[in-house]
Amino acid sequence: MRTFLMLLLCSHLIACGGGDGPYTFQSRLDEAIPRTLAETNIPGVIVGVWQGRDPVYLRAFGVKDVQTREPMTTDLYMRIGSNTKAFVVTGILQLVDQGLLSLDDPISKFVPNVPNGDNVKIRHLAQMRSGLASYSDGDKILPLWYDDIYRQFSTQELLDGSFNQKKPILFEPGAKYDYSNTNTVLLGIVLEQLSKQSLRDYIHDRIAVPLGLKHVEYPTANGGGPIPPPFAHGYATIKGARTDMASANFSWGNAAGCMVAAVEDLGIWVRDLARGTLLKPATQAERLTFLDALPEHDGYGLGIELNNGWLGHGGNIFSHVSYPHYLPSQDLTMVVLFNSGENIYESVRVVQEITRIIAPNNVWPDLPTPEQDEDVEDI
Repeated sequence: MRTFLMLLLCSHLIACGGGDGPYTFQSRLDEAIPRTLAETNIPGVIVGVWQGRDPVYLRAFGVKDVQTREPMTTDLYMRIGSNTKAFVVTGILQLVDQGLLSLDDPISKFVPNVPNGDNVKIRHLAQMRSGLASYSDGDKILPLWYDDIYRQFSTQELLDGSFNQKKPILFEPGAKYDYSNTNTVLLGIVLEQLSKQSLRDYIHDRIAVPLGLKHVEYPTANGGGPIPPPFAHGYATIKGARTDMASANFSWGNAAGCMVAAVEDLGIWVRDLARGTLLKPATQAERLTFLDALPEHDGYGLGIELNNGWLGHGGNIFSHVSYPHYLPSQDLTMVVLFNSGENIYESVRVVQEITRIIAPNNVWPDLPTPEQDEDVEDI
């Protein structure tokens, strides 16, 4: 019976991908992914596709370590960058469901000395509409990290890197979309304060365990802990040179981007994120109220993106790039993980090739140029 069901599922995907005869969507992906990867400077990629909760494609291509040339495998931990934001905002929305928090509470109720804090609401932070400058856009945090990739940053250092900029307030809350890592760091403080748990423990106890996720982790030491084994080495361009970031400290990502995960757990997670498994229906409806976020996305809700029908939250923390996304119209999940953040445009090319095959009506959109979007290289 299961074999018959899988054949039906595969037939559905073959039809969606335009395959015919023996040339199935799996073989099309097997040809397209390594071909496109070879046209980039990315060492390796892991790709998972699910129809409903059934895995229909799981492959790894390229190498996990450019020195040893060890092949990429599908069981490896990768850094997931800004997909961390989706976990943190889910925790915030769970607090809303518990009556411990309102989306219209000002951040000043929980965190002192936030510029314009009486007017910045929890909702604005989750929507990326607070008007607060991102600490990663200033001249204090990332330049220090480039000088010492093992540096440990405290949460307060990150906030100071935002609040002490010449223009800490870019616009009035709610006026427009502007992607700021400061927003989610503040939400992380609120989540820890009201739950009386560390982010690491909260995400484990209230998100990972209920969903059965065993390979999703918020690292220790304020997000600066090492990536657990087995892992794919990640590569970034630091001061003009390719640098292996396997042992780098990513505490500067904090609640905005420091988590690690493996592909199969991300497949479970992003489907449940999009379907609202952990939230009340009304709260999930709030989450999926998308406001214009061009040119970055078709829309941005509460810690979730909309990209040509795909729901999820991408992540780029320089060493690794992640695309965990779910397509409701087909009950289709796609997770694509890269072990290089050296050129984000190259990862987009690979994801576009994948979506042309598995969902030709929902091909991944082009990424805006740096001239259009100052946050293209952000986490």
